[in-house]
Amino acid sequence: MNPINPKTRIKWLLREPEPPPGEISDLAQSLDISPALCRLLYQRGMTTYEDIHFFLSPGLRYLKPLEEWDGLARAASLIADSISKNEKIAVWGDYDVDGITSVALIKDFFTRKGLDILPILPHRLEDGYGLNCQEIESLAREGVRTLITVDCGISNLQEVTRAVELGMKVILTDHHRPGEVLPQADAIINPKTCSCPHPELSGVGTAFFLMAALNNILPGQALDIRNFLDLVALGTIADLVELDRTNRILVKNGLLLLNKAERPGIRALKEVSGIHHKDSIGAGEVGFALGPRLNAAGRLDDPAMALELLLTPDFELAQNLAQRLNKLNDQRKKTEEQILAQARDMALGMLHNRALVLFDPQWHTGVIGIVASRMVDEFHRPCFVLTRENGLIKGSGRSIKGFDLYQGLCSLSHILIKFGGHGLAAGLSIEEDNLDDFRRMFDLEVVNTLGPEKAAREILLDGRLNFNELTPEFIAELELLQPLGPGNPRPVFLSPELLVLDQTLFGNDKHLRFNLKDPASGICLRAQFWRRGDSWGQTSITGRKVVLAYTPAVNTYRGVTSIRLNIREILAVE
Repeated sequence: MNPINPKTRIKWLLREPEPPPGEISDLAQSLDISPALCRLLYQRGMTTYEDIHFFLSPGLRYLKPLEEWDGLARAASLIADSISKNEKIAVWGDYDVDGITSVALIKDFFTRKGLDILPILPHRLEDGYGLNCQEIESLAREGVRTLITVDCGISNLQEVTRAVELGMKVILTDHHRPGEVLPQADAIINPKTCSCPHPELSGVGTAFFLMAALNNILPGQALDIRNFLDLVALGTIADLVELDRTNRILVKNGLLLLNKAERPGIRALKEVSGIHHKDSIGAGEVGFALGPRLNAAGRLDDPAMALELLLTPDFELAQNLAQRLNKLNDQRKKTEEQILAQARDMALGMLHNRALVLFDPQWHTGVIGIVASRMVDEFHRPCFVLTRENGLIKGSGRSIKGFDLYQGLCSLSHILIKFGGHGLAAGLSIEEDNLDDFRRMFDLEVVNTLGPEKAAREILLDGRLNFNELTPEFIAELELLQPLGPGNPRPVFLSPELLVLDQTLFGNDKHLRFNLKDPASGICLRAQFWRRGDSWGQTSITGRKVVLAYTPAVNTYRGVTSIRLNIREILAVE
């Protein structure tokens, strides 16, 4: 098998080295897990009993003390002082799931303490991302004296300065990369700006630790801070941050609450997503079912609808709100597919470039970030998808391994009005007259970083797995890896040589289905290749031998359980 398929530029990599069999056997026995799962964890860097035990049971006791985060206690003290003086306090978030859950967490915390706080969620089309001076001035007229930002603010130098001029105390919490100059806030809580034991936190994770610190110093009985972890899990998974040690602890424990669904809004959201209340959910269900419906509010309508859903104690109201979000999500899907088709046609004419900068003034700003992700998935090159909004060109970008999108934009800051984000995702605003220069200069940045040739996409394989090793019990054991996501991807295995028995298109010819036989064991299984109808549907490989990069899953239909394979890539054996 060639390490790189020359036609598709896909590099197949097996995790190395193969661990010692005796060591794996002893570890597996002491941990009461299968040798196959133990080998997988070992090759992902967990080579001791302690490593694996933490990974499988990441209790809250493993969190670092709050005192290890510089400035956290001071920020909590500033808020406590505002509360003691009965000052009017507002919390300002973002319109995505991370921002909405951040505001929900702080609002819920204040409510449970018998306190009031004014939640502010900007409208994507009317207000744009982050703080704005007009709304800050309005809050000042309403008597707001303390402003807490969540999941935003680190790039809002002018707006924070205006809030301070108006007599506001500003406690800025964010997790995005800062610029060279920090806002003149009274306190900044951002894992990217100071000594912090939790470098990969989401916005809601940052808000959680601030409320934990506040919980310790407010008078009266402290709240059980664990009750907010369902919101932390929602926002952390939806924001696709790295599932490092801290985030694994927060999300793993938060998923337990999401499964209980004691919040009426979560129960209604699961119901409308087609998830039975007794069904166990993991990061996949949050990322592909719950998260998109919450996001739909901020993408196409008012994010306050999603906030109300998460906070309401009324299940009937929650059901109505969840239905509205479900309809918005259906609308989002249709809009996304229309824009995706147009963007794809545009991209096919630009493949001589190392980067894609796609623009149409009519594209809906609420879905272009998703389209950018889909473009990167298909064409494996950094991509910005842009539209016109209020006289400016605005949009979202996504990147690939090896190219830091935020740093790339820093190099082009002289032609940008505004930008911010992460290494793999960012947003920008630019004058339309500068669009051609940005397209040319951004492409040059990518060429200088990655080289002129298209980068090979990497498929990292967790090991070889034959069909006779695939059992429902082993696939169920793989769920111990939850939560899955960045830093802890779903396992991908390398198949033996397989014979393709037949090949069919389904789902309006978008997807492919194969029946495959393992000649060595005689076992036949069905496999699905999602969203590859365009690239593979015109070429039949029936009767040919192939190897797969695949993930196994258990499928239950009408009471019958079977094993299905989800194909990541196919390599025909020459």
